[in-house]
Amino acid sequence: MKVMVFDVGGTEIKYSVMDEAMRRMHTGSVPTPQDTQAHFLDALYQLYLPHKDEVEGIAMAVPGFVNTRTGYLTNGGALLYNTDTPLGQLLAEKCGCRVLLENDGKAAAMAELQAGALQGCSNAAVFLIGTGVGGGIIANGQLVRGVHFTAGEYSFVNTNAAGWDDERNNMACQCSTTALLEWYRARKGLPADAPMDGRRFFEAANAGEPEALDVLERFCHAVTVQIYNLTVLLDVEKVAIGGGISKQPLLLETLRRVYDGLFASRGDSPYMKGLPRCQIVPCAFSSEANQVGALYAYLQAFHS
Repeated sequence: MKVMVFDVGGTEIKYSVMDEAMRRMHTGSVPTPQDTQAHFLDALYQLYLPHKDEVEGIAMAVPGFVNTRTGYLTNGGALLYNTDTPLGQLLAEKCGCRVLLENDGKAAAMAELQAGALQGCSNAAVFLIGTGVGGGIIANGQLVRGVHFTAGEYSFVNTNAAGWDDERNNMACQCSTTALLEWYRARKGLPADAPMDGRRFFEAANAGEPEALDVLERFCHAVTVQIYNLTVLLDVEKVAIGGGISKQPLLLETLRRVYDGLFASRGDSPYMKGLPRCQIVPCAFSSEANQVGALYAYLQAFHS
């Protein structure tokens, strides 16, 4: 049995044909259409078409608030053209097969809980750093979706109560790769639209460039404050970091050091005494976690 698996991001659509043993074949990626849903659906169909005779259906991880039972999106996340739309039904009709949609962060959490870095955890979380910030929460050994399927949507968490009216005071604009690159361009005095990606940034950081290291320190502080908040709210054992830049050892090293520094800076405070600390680990499936989790969700829905 094989399934066509899509991982839809704000920048690119990654795809694979996968079997029930999680083996990935015919992998690749294409840019995510930014204009219309019709263009988006057609891009998916063109990727599906060469494999339609060898797969039984489609599993897809997407940004936004996803009703996994109906395939309806009430919010499209980074892809606003998918807001308030029966995306699963539309894709099933276009491709002529059954379709299972799962939120990208929840898909990653499911993959890591089933067979990755969060195996055996009772309370844990996934923190996906990409165009925005995706997330997934594990409580009592189960994936938490929430009544409205919005649990784990870290991008919308406010980071500054005093600045509520500023839409940039959220985790999407403070803890994403997008934010990291914006800060780096500003630090280097580059135009806001200067070509830049995570690979170039970490080439500079790994080479010891002071500007890149300064920006990385600031970025990791923003992320670890939110990991601290997750620890306080949920008493998580582990937080698994995913997304493309999670493959960078320097990122994980800096996150752990800065996280420890949060506690050390208030070491004498009686209010901090007894607060738990979590382990910060990389996602075992790295940037493939979304695809693996989407397939797990598909198997649970149609082959449990």
